[in-house]
Amino acid sequence: MKVAQTIFATGSIFTLAVGALTLAGCAASDDNEDQQADELDGTVQEPTAAVCGGGRFVCKSHVRVDQHSRIKPFATPSGFGPADLAAAYHLNPAITSTATIAIVDAFDYPNAESDLATYRSTFGLPPCTVASGCLTIFNPTHAGAQPAGDDWNLEAALDLDMASAACPTCKLVLVEATNDTGNDLFSEQNNAAALAGVVAISNSWGTSGSSTDPASDTQFFTHTQAVNTFVSSGDSGNTGRTGDYPSTSSHVIAVGGTHLVKSTAARGFTETVWSGAGSTCSRFIAEPAFQKTAVPSTACTTRAASDISAVADPNTGVAVFNKNDGGFIVVGGTSASSPFVAGVFARYGISGASHDASFVYSHSSALFDITSGSNGSCRTALCKAAAGWDGPTGLGTPNGDVLAP
Repeated sequence: MKVAQTIFATGSIFTLAVGALTLAGCAASDDNEDQQADELDGTVQEPTAAVCGGGRFVCKSHVRVDQHSRIKPFATPSGFGPADLAAAYHLNPAITSTATIAIVDAFDYPNAESDLATYRSTFGLPPCTVASGCLTIFNPTHAGAQPAGDDWNLEAALDLDMASAACPTCKLVLVEATNDTGNDLFSEQNNAAALAGVVAISNSWGTSGSSTDPASDTQFFTHTQAVNTFVSSGDSGNTGRTGDYPSTSSHVIAVGGTHLVKSTAARGFTETVWSGAGSTCSRFIAEPAFQKTAVPSTACTTRAASDISAVADPNTGVAVFNKNDGGFIVVGGTSASSPFVAGVFARYGISGASHDASFVYSHSSALFDITSGSNGSCRTALCKAAAGWDGPTGLGTPNGDVLAP
């Protein structure tokens, strides 16, 4: 089997065929052990590139590209669609919700409504429009167009599509921050939590941990509203104690990533660690009470990410529609798993009253435990899958047959 090398070029620029858009690539190569495992299950390793680059905060998504490093559009949708994801995570069709999910991203996305309409109509999901009140575009700082090489519009398309796939009847709010360089994404996280009806927020972005993390936790992630905040754990594999904030906030649910394939297993799918899934151990935020008995001390003694997970490997990626990037494309990264899990929690009416990941740790039996694969060379659960908690996948992925409010 011919295996294509995942593109890796920190800080380099990938020129795209569509609209002369460029991407700042920062994707990491797959760990050899997991790449071999992926080959054994028949998954071809496709070239991918990171979607965002250049800002202080980076979105956690990777898009399938061709051999010339250009985004690869498909004439018909490729990758997992809503029906596939509902089947993989056993989402109960009888459970629906009209709760509101907020998506926080940077820059203005002018095609948000029309791109979402194409995705939803293609996959038979009900319309979600601004006129109906289902979709709200919230741009309080009058954010402008994204700069070249920083495709947050693709990121926002992924977020809206994955929230839709998880909860087709939920309402959506796209919250647009001014940029990805200052604290505006943090500020819009606060604004999202205050919006009427919002029960879940997804933040598919982050940056390296720093000594300011505890102060940011207090200022931007401590809410009185009953809102679950989900944050992508990162796409660089195990980075140990460098942290990836805000996934290491003590007030969020950190979402890792898996490699998902259809199989003859009783579940209908097999799920292992995605080798790129972020797992980190904060240098600055103490271990929260909900992790003390679940996270082995050999792995981490401070706040560890992740808590929960879902499909994120771009080689087993999801279908996304973004007209500016050619139409239907295949995307992965923990930017896919965060809004999807946010949608699952909203659909199932899981309350955010605890303001942290306590629900996940007290309901681990409602998750599919991921027990094979790794995202690095460490010898602990911080990077190696194991029964119970591990860094790349947390306590597992949602099992809709068992989940309950």
